[in-house]
Amino acid sequence: MARIAVTDGMAEDAVAMLEEAGHEVVTAHIPESELLSGGLSDFSAIIIRSATKLTQEVIAANSHLQVIGRAGVGVDNIDISAATNFGIMVVNAPRASTNSVVELTIAHLLACVRKVSASDRGLRAGKWEKKLMQGTELNGKILGLIGFGRIAQGVASVAKGLGMRVMAYDPYVPAKIAREHGVRLLSRVDDIFSNCTHISIHCNLTEETYHLVNSERIAMMPGRSPNGIICGNHIINCARGGIVDEEDAFSALESGNLSSLALDVFEHEPVSPDHPLLAHHAFHGTPHIGAATLEAQRRVGLDIAAEIITALEGRLPSNLLNSDFNK
Repeated sequence: MARIAVTDGMAEDAVAMLEEAGHEVVTAHIPESELLSGGLSDFSAIIIRSATKLTQEVIAANSHLQVIGRAGVGVDNIDISAATNFGIMVVNAPRASTNSVVELTIAHLLACVRKVSASDRGLRAGKWEKKLMQGTELNGKILGLIGFGRIAQGVASVAKGLGMRVMAYDPYVPAKIAREHGVRLLSRVDDIFSNCTHISIHCNLTEETYHLVNSERIAMMPGRSPNGIICGNHIINCARGGIVDEEDAFSALESGNLSSLALDVFEHEPVSPDHPLLAHHAFHGTPHIGAATLEAQRRVGLDIAAEIITALEGRLPSNLLNSDFNK
């Protein structure tokens, strides 16, 4: 039997799955100060979401761990290299939240072009601004996807069903994959901006992608669809905070280079209540809820529980993230 710390919450049936496998599960948030002082000394595994940060220092202070589980996709809050150096497996659940993030992305995209949030705010303020809330259709517009993994492929499928043309940039995806989805794969990220009036972000946050969306690239966007409609420029990010330069995006909204911006993720979370974007009429956001559906939470919990059980049994999990792991 192993003790497993679950610091950021997990579905009840996933906890039950771990317990049925003979393990003790402790569900409680552990402050960073405790983690840095070896607060996981009695645990063999830890399961986290985005709130808990497992830095090199935290991992070094808890180097006895056998496995770290990320209940979700992104692992930028885990120092995988440090974990590998201490022989700690790192696993995630990359497929569980795919459909939920796809649907939220499309929801944000529709809300942008039909000014749903601005209309709602106006109504709540006692205004009937029907003439000011004229939007545009997605049909006939070009959607650019930065990154073309599972989520982006799902977004492409829905967007094509709405009548959009889809282009993508992803240097790690073969052109064959894009062709199978009826998507044109571009060789330069700048070509996405110069060709697309609607852009959705679906890449990881790395040194290469940090502030990839900036004033210079936003200024490249055409603002006019192939059929001549002046539809403006719209950007959605439900991937990782920091990929969009929020100061540049705010300036682009102010200047009119950007018609709307929707973010589910921010460079610093939770976002400050006085963040300039929150007061802009052409911005709307959500508090990092891409995977926050009952279905996704159940799937992600069960998937990561299965990975943890496999690792604790001494076998290599299917979603092992350590590229050079030698236990």
